[in-house]
Amino acid sequence: MAHSTAPRIARGPHQWLALIVGVVYLLVGAVGFAVTGFSGFMEHDHTQTLLGFAINPLHNIVHLVIGILGVCLWPTSGGARTFGVLLLIGYGAAFVYGLFAVDNPDINYLNINEADNWLHLGSAVVGLLIAVWPHRRHVVEQPGTSETLPRDVR
Repeated sequence: MAHSTAPRIARGPHQWLALIVGVVYLLVGAVGFAVTGFSGFMEHDHTQTLLGFAINPLHNIVHLVIGILGVCLWPTSGGARTFGVLLLIGYGAAFVYGLFAVDNPDINYLNINEADNWLHLGSAVVGLLIAVWPHRRHVVEQPGTSETLPRDVR
């Protein structure tokens, strides 16, 4: 049996978490269009919900963009941390915006309800977790060799 001697890139838990969050938001954005369709782009209509979370086509697009970013940025430690910072800032801002927008249809372009607001706060916390996850401190060796990964990919 042939076995590769190429160094194996070890993924950190924060990278896997970034991938999971990205895939979930990608799926939520895609499934959201099955609920809302493509009309009423910025409509404020709390009857259009996905698992209790109010959505509209603009909200679905935001979810798709977040999902694409997560799926694209997870492979590197720095990329995953960048995604975490984007989640923290973006969803932190969405939470603050939602505090005012939930009861004001004139500014509620994303059709945010109270459940969305709590999810946005939770997403910001997950972003913080991804962004500040501790760096690995040990050397990862390729099985069957004495080669170690370069310092910048540990």
